[in-house]
Amino acid sequence: MQVRKRVPGSGPILFLAILFVAATFLAWYFSWFGRELSDADISKYLADEKKPRHVQHALLQIQQRIERGDTTAKNWYPQLIVLSGNPETEFRLTIAWLMGFDNRSQEFHDALLKLLRDAEPIVRRNAALALVRFEDHSGREELIAVLRPFSVKSPADGVVASTLQEGATVARRSLLARLQQSDGKAAEIRSPLPGRINKVNKPNGSQVARDEEVLSLNSDEDSVWESLRALSLVGTAEDLPLIQTYATSGEVSQRIKDQANLTAKAIENRPKT
Repeated sequence: MQVRKRVPGSGPILFLAILFVAATFLAWYFSWFGRELSDADISKYLADEKKPRHVQHALLQIQQRIERGDTTAKNWYPQLIVLSGNPETEFRLTIAWLMGFDNRSQEFHDALLKLLRDAEPIVRRNAALALVRFEDHSGREELIAVLRPFSVKSPADGVVASTLQEGATVARRSLLARLQQSDGKAAEIRSPLPGRINKVNKPNGSQVARDEEVLSLNSDEDSVWESLRALSLVGTAEDLPLIQTYATSGEVSQRIKDQANLTAKAIENRPKT
């Protein structure tokens, strides 16, 4: 008599598959920035500095409330002011942008003026753009700086071991170059801004001193466009020669050329005081 082997049921496998799908969905759902947060969740997330995504999620939710005129957003203003001084660059740059959405807040205005002196250029740029919404021209020099090459300096003495080539497109935090120091240690130079390498002053094998320029960066297109738009409101006649170089440049997009022309006309047509 032939004995049939019992085939194990598929139930356990199906159960595990369901658990896997459920876990994947929940992981996505709780990290998805589009998920609406309760007031309690926003307060909890803002305080969860060990999980930057939680803070970013809460900041986005507050920004959305400000945009739709929800006055409950003011409940978290004191926490935002505290976070504007946080060592984490991502928090400061996001808050600088967010503060521009309530241009009636004096506490935001005061915080932005401090952020305009931040050590990180990306934070200063966002603060300058936000201040324009307050009809404050304090960030004008920072906006002009966006249109000029940004100098990237060496953090230490050493020999350049490797560097990217001129014309390379880089994201913020991209590795730009490595330095070999005399003690045998290696130092990295990472991009503080998104953009494109304009000029390499210290190619591979070059000796470089601390605070000496290694290379320069041109700003990315979105930053240039935002700066030009802001300068249409706060720019001066002194800025026109630089702005007009973008209107005639063969190295920028038509979008940038058009905005440069609009900005120049806005400055030229502005009533003189």
